[in-house]
Amino acid sequence: MSISHVSSLIKPAKNIAVLGAGAWGTALAIHLSKAGHAVTLWTHCAEQARVMTVHHENARYLSGVTFPTTLSISDSLEALIPHVDAVLVVVPSSAFKQILQKISAQLSARCLHVAWATKGFDPSSQCLLHEIAFDVLDERVGLTVLSGPTFADEVARGLPTAMVSASEKENEAQYWADLFHFDAFRMYTQTDMIGVEIGGAYKNIIAIATGLSDGLRLGANARAALISRGMAEMMRFGQALGARPETLMGLAGLGDLVLTCTDDLSRNRRFGKCLAESGQTA
Repeated sequence: MSISHVSSLIKPAKNIAVLGAGAWGTALAIHLSKAGHAVTLWTHCAEQARVMTVHHENARYLSGVTFPTTLSISDSLEALIPHVDAVLVVVPSSAFKQILQKISAQLSARCLHVAWATKGFDPSSQCLLHEIAFDVLDERVGLTVLSGPTFADEVARGLPTAMVSASEKENEAQYWADLFHFDAFRMYTQTDMIGVEIGGAYKNIIAIATGLSDGLRLGANARAALISRGMAEMMRFGQALGARPETLMGLAGLGDLVLTCTDDLSRNRRFGKCLAESGQTA
């Protein structure tokens, strides 16, 4: 028996709700289920919930990856949220505030842990997502952001992955790290929520630029210049908002930037390439 399997057996299993059944939410739900937790993946679409329940996979976003037997599906927040120990939000940033507002009144005394793996800014206020969460949720709820260089397909298939769990409260960051630690998955902890969120959002801009560059066949020199100068710009932007430089030089900044800019599994990189190849880049 492997060490990782032994550790998963001795840590208490949790009842976790993962909100958002896209590729990323599904991948994280699969991993948490494999780690021994009772996980329910929520989708806002009743038909999608029915299809995933019947076929035991998310064919639309992660075709060919079978769900663990401990992974359940739901389309009802009202029936789900009052009975879980922790909530992981993995919806688009445009829906982030709305989801938090919906679950805020349903969080029970047993569920004081909310995290999100959503990347981006709130499109209405341009605030970072932790600012939205602190404003919407009760102050008793521990808040954590999860980010890092990851592709959903690789996480779902159990390939080696490292992420960052960041919270103003060290015990909250560790809570989520403990939930995720399993097999080839490692979660590192820190307290710089601003830096982690900026790294996860800003790298998308640079990824589109590198996709454009590669789509126009401008060469490896141009790609390297975009990544390195983009990193410098991210550092200046992050420090202006209060991020720590070492955060942006780590997994959530540099790591995510390199991954997103250099592999065609990145949607932002592919978007940039498509723009260039279509000629619609004016």
